[in-house]
Amino acid sequence: MRYFFHIAYQGQYFSGWQKQPGVKSVQEVIEQTLSKILKTPIAINGCGRTDAHVHASQFFFHADIEKEITFDLLYILNKALPYNIAVFDIMKMEGKPHARFDAVQRKYDYFVHTYKDPFLSTQSSFYQVNNLDFDKMKAVVALLPQYKDYRAFCTHPDKYEHTICNVMEAALFVNPKGDRFRFHIASNRFLGKMIRIIMGKLLMVGKGELSFDEFESELITLKAAKLSLPAHPTGLYLSKVTYPYLNLAPRTEFIHGEATQWILL
Repeated sequence: MRYFFHIAYQGQYFSGWQKQPGVKSVQEVIEQTLSKILKTPIAINGCGRTDAHVHASQFFFHADIEKEITFDLLYILNKALPYNIAVFDIMKMEGKPHARFDAVQRKYDYFVHTYKDPFLSTQSSFYQVNNLDFDKMKAVVALLPQYKDYRAFCTHPDKYEHTICNVMEAALFVNPKGDRFRFHIASNRFLGKMIRIIMGKLLMVGKGELSFDEFESELITLKAAKLSLPAHPTGLYLSKVTYPYLNLAPRTEFIHGEATQWILL
């Protein structure tokens, strides 16, 4: 029987979602915990592959569990997992739906604070910059849904069959003081480090180091106009995953709650 698990995790102490030799991953911790509880080896498949130190405020994985579950697996699993991984729902599925390949939309949010704050240090990226030009940043963000090929905005583009992404949403939000902002993007798929590369270029635009025309030329020519570094992984969240047959509201408060008032630019 195939089950979908609806979870969230803080990624700062993990080397990403995917299992890798010699490092701690979210996938490995969950597989080991499930296998111990169910007393049989369990393999899981996630809806994506977040980088090291990247968070997920909504994430899904599937697992095939042959034996009937006669106890409260949700409760026991949450008790056994570390504090930075939470399980919200466990759903028995019909047929063989796939957590990764069936997803039709993924949303990400990237948070930046421009003043030093120890309480934001693991939740948002700290960039000590003043007087960012939010109008110019908003203008380049508005370009993103107009283009499909993101070859210039990923690492190792040749490893993909193609670099086409259907970006459906892109927006910039700022808090009332103007010292924190949030970049939001939704697409059917994302390439390696794509959002962090976009974010790095967005910061360059805000600082006056990259013009609107140079940014757009990268979308047109598929070549980088200027060398840029990907933004820090901390601050990036996979925030929503949607399937044709499953569209659950996220359960976490940091992004989806009302603690911070975000103003759409």
